[in-house]
Amino acid sequence: MAESMQSLDQLSTIKPVAPEAPKYVQKLDKQGRAYATGKRKNAVARVWIKPGAGKIIVNERAVEVFFARPVLRMLIQQPLISSNRQTQFDVVCTVSGGGLSGQAGAVRHGLAKALLAYEPDLRGALKRGGFLTRDSRVVERKKYGRAKARRSFQFSKR
Repeated sequence: MAESMQSLDQLSTIKPVAPEAPKYVQKLDKQGRAYATGKRKNAVARVWIKPGAGKIIVNERAVEVFFARPVLRMLIQQPLISSNRQTQFDVVCTVSGGGLSGQAGAVRHGLAKALLAYEPDLRGALKRGGFLTRDSRVVERKKYGRAKARRSFQFSKR
């Protein structure tokens, strides 16, 4: 772009510079862990992963104790399964806010982001599964003059 043009005819001779794809690098802390924050509804999960046997600890409890429903445990395992890393990483996370379903979604989101921080090459598999996208759906607020967010008060002619 250092060249200066004298006329518009010279505009076609300039080759556009294609932006190169961003380079993702591994981000680890001093203990060799990757960290990420996941969010879903009103729940926020802080997730650390490190190489290990595949144990998952949620709020200092085993995942089987914290998330008793098998569906929620399956939801958390999805990023690990899609990247074939079920037994390679130990996961430690703290989660707060929301209900169990939102907390499981927050842990899944945080785990996918932590996997990406540890192994940037997994981006394609995680992106294809939709694990890196934050699900922005939240409860709609209540409006004044309404019974709930959209429901009106019951109408009576009298």
